[in-house]
Amino acid sequence: MAGIIVERIGRKSLQSSSYQPGRPPRRILLACTQRIGDVLLATPLARSMKRAWPGAAVDMLVFLGTEAVLEGNPDIARVIAVPRRAGLAERWRELSGLWRRYDLAVSPLPTDRSRLYCWAAAPRRLGLLRPERQERPKALLLSAWRKFDDLDTHTVSTGLALAGMLGIPAAFEVVPPGVSQSRLEAVLARLDAPAGQAIAVLHPYPKFAYKRWPPASWLTLARWLKARGLKVVFTGGPEPGELAYVDDIAAKAGGLNLAGSLSLAETAGLIGQARLYVGPDTAVTHIAAATGTPTIALFGPSNPVKWGPWPRDWTSLESPWQRRGSRRQGNVFLIQGEDARGCVPCMREGCECRVDSGSDCLLNLEAGVVIRAAETMLSPR
Repeated sequence: MAGIIVERIGRKSLQSSSYQPGRPPRRILLACTQRIGDVLLATPLARSMKRAWPGAAVDMLVFLGTEAVLEGNPDIARVIAVPRRAGLAERWRELSGLWRRYDLAVSPLPTDRSRLYCWAAAPRRLGLLRPERQERPKALLLSAWRKFDDLDTHTVSTGLALAGMLGIPAAFEVVPPGVSQSRLEAVLARLDAPAGQAIAVLHPYPKFAYKRWPPASWLTLARWLKARGLKVVFTGGPEPGELAYVDDIAAKAGGLNLAGSLSLAETAGLIGQARLYVGPDTAVTHIAAATGTPTIALFGPSNPVKWGPWPRDWTSLESPWQRRGSRRQGNVFLIQGEDARGCVPCMREGCECRVDSGSDCLLNLEAGVVIRAAETMLSPR
């Protein structure tokens, strides 16, 4: 017998029938119109559906500019990339093109856009709603829904809760972008490293200033890794500001700078060959954790329970991380910056509540703390 999902919003209840399996769906749309990290962390849900229904074609709808994180993903039949901003005529064409092409549509995000795409795409639609009263009418876009928790549930677990609604087993693997062997060999040839020399990949630049660790600290870490005999390789995106930032650190450290010259899939392939990866709270750090490479993640204002990198072998819906404190779980060592005021994590955009402001908890994070973590990750376990 199909269950009933009842969620309370304000003083009233919303009620919706849960998904009734019937025959396995043949075409599924996974709508994930948000940032690149959200797309990557939805891949366990895609894998869950593909494993449960191997004959189904799972398509993924994402924003333009985020589709690269799905390159080489064996679970995705087709990626549909739509612009973030468009006129009404273009949106109408998108919705018309999707109209009832799918048996099932799923949104792992509580966003109006993703729910609307699901509503157009399929007669059966699963998604998430925030607990605020104004969300109540949006339940009409969904056949079944679950309350979204933005505080105490990891983003991966949020998506996998929908697998539970579908009555299928959860697959816990975050799937990094994949690259062909020939392209990977071409990247490794650029390292010009002696045979057997271990590689350390450093990714110093997050998109927003409030997630940055100081350049001087990256330089200290890079020099320590070189003294240990590792080949230090810097990665980064193609934006001019990021290129200049990484180039300055790499030049002073004497490391190889590949920023701006690799695709996300090539970056993932490189990290997969590394002995150690160190990076801030950014999508590439999530990719590093997914490859299984020993990963050090530098966290400041962000909530680790929600956004900490998902360790490769983590197989529980419980978050790998607690709200406060540095710790290791599997192949990931999460280092949380500290502040005398005891405000970490504040879950704000820096100390001045702006994306271009700094965060004292990261600015004051000593390189020695990260080096000690690196020593742990480089030692046989």
